[in-house]
Amino acid sequence: MRTPYFMMVGVAFVLFTSCRKTDTPYTVPPAQENPEEVIPKSAINAFVNQQLETYGYFDWKMASDTMVWSALLHGDSILSVGYTTNSSADEVLQLTGQQVVSLQPLRTATSDKLRFIQLHVSSYATVKALRSSTKIRYAEPVGYGNYMRDVNPKDAAAASDILASGCGYNTAKTDLVAGTDYTVITPAAKLSWNYGYHRIEQAWQRSTGQRIKVMIIDTGVSPQQENLGSAFNQGLSAGRTIQKLGTYNSSPDDPCGHGTSMAGVLAGPRGIDGNTAGIAYNCDLAIVHAAENVVLLSTAAINGVTNAYVQGADDPAVKIISMSMGTLFSSGQIKDALTYAYSKQKLMFCAAGTSTSFFAGFVGVIFPANQPQVVAVTGMKDNLKDRCDNCHTGSKVDFAIVMQKSSGRNPLSIAMSGDAPSTVGGSSVATASCAAIAALVWSRYPSYPRDSIIARMARASGFANSRSSKFGWGIVNADAAVGY
Repeated sequence: MRTPYFMMVGVAFVLFTSCRKTDTPYTVPPAQENPEEVIPKSAINAFVNQQLETYGYFDWKMASDTMVWSALLHGDSILSVGYTTNSSADEVLQLTGQQVVSLQPLRTATSDKLRFIQLHVSSYATVKALRSSTKIRYAEPVGYGNYMRDVNPKDAAAASDILASGCGYNTAKTDLVAGTDYTVITPAAKLSWNYGYHRIEQAWQRSTGQRIKVMIIDTGVSPQQENLGSAFNQGLSAGRTIQKLGTYNSSPDDPCGHGTSMAGVLAGPRGIDGNTAGIAYNCDLAIVHAAENVVLLSTAAINGVTNAYVQGADDPAVKIISMSMGTLFSSGQIKDALTYAYSKQKLMFCAAGTSTSFFAGFVGVIFPANQPQVVAVTGMKDNLKDRCDNCHTGSKVDFAIVMQKSSGRNPLSIAMSGDAPSTVGGSSVATASCAAIAALVWSRYPSYPRDSIIARMARASGFANSRSSKFGWGIVNADAAVGY
């Protein structure tokens, strides 16, 4: 979302059909119709990086038919095909030369919502036919990101840094210092050091997020963490609900740790066990296990995120959707899901990006935070002028959250188990925090439309009078946004 005032996008979605391979084999066009050479991964990756440097984003529409076909062969050969409102899934199959009976449609929770199908494709002729048709909105490789790096995907050691991005860090901290890293608040909770920069405690005098349901799309939630389970309603957090969903592999459990961190920052209870209190500690929460890690690389992750947005859109109680994950590759499926959720009046927050080895020096706003339907959030240091060490910035950023001390300390969150807090950094924690502030504001003004919530936040931010080219409206004052 590039301004605090949204423009409504009216799009009618009629049918989503996802297809899988059956015992009936695909009829592949003659081999001689394929190009003689497959473009190597190194050349594809160089092209992707060039587009990122030039335009600040990458879309497969920028690539040639030969490059898309080559990317399919390097990846899992799954092509996502979005078709127009005057077309159908059957017509897509006809374009590929397949008979409808050769494929078994797989209906999902997003049935009748988004107009796309997925096909296993190894034929250049099929790619060319689909991409040249006026009935096709996009035809793009889904899971090439998993194979983007020049490593052997079977070499777990070489690929581990990419495949485990953002995972494995959510453990309790034993070196937290009272009065420096946190303040003890009633009844027996910890107030993270960065809350003061956003006047969270003052905002709590008028709003704690009650009656607002927030969905977090992430890596799930730890079943061992009772503060995000049986003890979700302890202390001053009472009468609210938590819903655990799975669109990645049907399980809501968090094997990564990142989703649990985000849930703690946004909605951790203000309890009696000494753990950290979330910013919207009285909101209702739905958390979705939608991907295996923070960087969206695989077909399963793209599908998981797509389905999660549609589930959030279709839940009338969900007001806010927060996702602290992303990728370098634009996805037609996720774009459609964002547009669908936007049409359902959801307020969506996405992380601007946190540098890892996968992003290879790119510090612009990543997908889907760079999309117009969402609010992009990044992190700042406690000097109130610099981005956090690994946070991405740019003109598409809307808000910033203070989340890194000069010492390097990050905000408190909830660990995978136990009552001792963990810490979490990057644009991820900034996004969850900003979504939580929006919950405070919307709880205070429940009859307001989405646009007015963002407008209040923008007017209460550090760059309200002169939007920054790096940090958007800047640091949000939650107390001022909630108002009197």
